[in-house]
Amino acid sequence: MPARTVYLETFGCQMNELDSELVAGQLRSLGYAFAPDPEAADVVLYNTCSVREHAEQKVWSRLGELAARKRREPGLVVGVLGCLAERDGTDLARRMPVVDILCGPGELDKLPALLDNAVRTREALAADETPGPRLVSAQQFALQGNASRRSATLAAAEDNLEMLDLSRAISPIDRNGSAYVRITRGCNKFCTYCVVPFTRGAEVHRPPRHIIDECKRLADAGVIEVTLLGQTVNHYRFEHGSAVTVGGVVQPQKGRSYAGGHARDPFAGAHTTTFADLLARIHDEVPAIERLRFVTSYPRDFGDDVLEAIRDHPRICRYLHVPAQSGSDRILKAMNRGYSASEYLEFLDRARAHLDTPDRPLMVSGDFIVGFPTETDDDFAATTRLVERARYKSAFIFKYSPRPGTVAFDKLPDDVPEDTKRRRNNDLLALQSRISDEIARAQVGRTARVMVEGVSRREMKRSGLTKSEIRRRESVTLTVGGREPIADPPRAEEAPPAISVQLTARTDGDLIVLFDAPPGRAPADLIGRIVPVRIDSADRLSLHATML
Repeated sequence: MPARTVYLETFGCQMNELDSELVAGQLRSLGYAFAPDPEAADVVLYNTCSVREHAEQKVWSRLGELAARKRREPGLVVGVLGCLAERDGTDLARRMPVVDILCGPGELDKLPALLDNAVRTREALAADETPGPRLVSAQQFALQGNASRRSATLAAAEDNLEMLDLSRAISPIDRNGSAYVRITRGCNKFCTYCVVPFTRGAEVHRPPRHIIDECKRLADAGVIEVTLLGQTVNHYRFEHGSAVTVGGVVQPQKGRSYAGGHARDPFAGAHTTTFADLLARIHDEVPAIERLRFVTSYPRDFGDDVLEAIRDHPRICRYLHVPAQSGSDRILKAMNRGYSASEYLEFLDRARAHLDTPDRPLMVSGDFIVGFPTETDDDFAATTRLVERARYKSAFIFKYSPRPGTVAFDKLPDDVPEDTKRRRNNDLLALQSRISDEIARAQVGRTARVMVEGVSRREMKRSGLTKSEIRRRESVTLTVGGREPIADPPRAEEAPPAISVQLTARTDGDLIVLFDAPPGRAPADLIGRIVPVRIDSADRLSLHATML
C-alpha cells in the first residue's frame, strides 16, 4: 500500500466535482491519504476545466508555484486531470515540465496505474544522491486517444470507466446529505465556443439499473438529495436491446439521435428507458431520496414527457437550469446552438404551464455569453429582451474568451472590443440582479422546506477564516470524497449563549436561504436535513428566514 498523501483541487463544473469525488474514493481505497493543502502532500493533483479562461489561469499559476518546490523535493508528484489535460495534451507537459501525470476525463479509470508509476519514478529520483537541482518529469499520460472507445460497442470489453462510478466510495456523511450521480458522459452538440465534445468524447448513457443502484447506496448512507448530471442531461436514452454486457457489467451506450419535441419520443418502447422514465423510476424506487434534481438541460430536446414526470412526482424539484447563451438568432446560429430565441422562450412557456403553481413556483436559471464574435448592439439588445422575458432566478453571465480547441477559436475572429464586452457584461448582470431581487422579494411571507447545506459565510468569517480559506471550502477544492463540510459548526452547547449560528440552505427551486439555528438545536444536527422555514426578508442573493 503506498504511504502517500494527496492534495486534490477541483476547478469548474459539477461534473468535475463528481470526477474528483470518484478519484478520491478510488485512491483512498488503495491506501492514499488526503491533505488539506498542497504543502502537506506528496502528490498534488489538479482536476481542470478549460471552458472558462479564469479557471485555466488559476491552474497555470498553481503549476508555476510548484516548479520551485519540485526542485527542492524531487519526490513530489504533480498531475493535471480533466479537460485542460485533454485539450492541451503533451504540449502542456512541455510548457510545464513540473507535470508528471496527464489524465483526460475519459481515462480516469487509469489514474491509479499512472500514479503508481509516477510515484515509483519519483522515489527513484529522490534516492538519487547526485548533487544539483533536478526537474525531471515522470511523464505518465492517458489522453483522448481512447476516449472514443467509450462509445464503441465492439470495444466495450476495453471499457473500465463505468467501473469508476460503480466502485464509488460512499461515506455516511457524503456531501452533507447531498450527492451527484452521473447519468450521461460526453456531448454531441459541438457548440462552436465549447471544447467539451473534444475533451469528454461522444455522448454515452449509463445503464438505468446502475444509476438506480447508486442512488440506493447513497440513500442507505444517509443522502437525501441527489442531483443527476450530464452535459445534456435530458438527452438520456438507454436502449436495452442494444446493451452489451462484459464481465457481468452492462456497458454505457452510445448516444443516439433524440426525437424530443413536444410529445413522447415515438421511437421509445418497452425496451427503452427515456429521461422521463429514469426520473420516475428513481423517484418511485428510491423513496428515501427526498429531493431529486438534474443539470444541465438542453432546451431544444426537452419533451413534455419530462415535464409531466416532474409534475407527477412530488420529490422532483421544480428547478431547471437551461442555458440560452444569447437572445439573438444570428448569434445562436453562429454558436451552433440549434434553436432560435423564440423556440427557447416557447420551451420556458411550456415548462411554466406544466410546473409553475402558487405553492410550488418553477425556478429557472440560465447561462449567457456576451461579446461573442460579430455580436452587435442589436444582438445584445435581443439578449436583454430574452432575459427580461425569461425571468431567471439567477444566471451565469460571462464575457466571451476564445478557447483553444474550439471551432470559434479557429474560424471566428475575436472582434468585439474588450471594453464593449465589459460594458455589456455589466449591463446584463445589472438587469439580472434586478430580476433576481424581484423574484426573491416575491417569496417574502411564504413558508418553504429547505435543504440545510452548512454554515454561512458569516459564520466562517466569525470563525476567523480568511477570504481564500472561505473560497477553498466553498469551491470543492479538496477532498475526502466530494465536497468537504463547509465548516465545522459548533454544537449548541459549545457556542456562546448570545451568539446564534447562521446556516445556509436551498429551497426546492434552488433559492439560497439563510437562517439562524434555533436555540437548543445543534447546527451540526440540522446540516443535511430538510427543515421548514418562514421567509422574512429577501435580497437578490438570498432569502432570510426563521426556522419553524
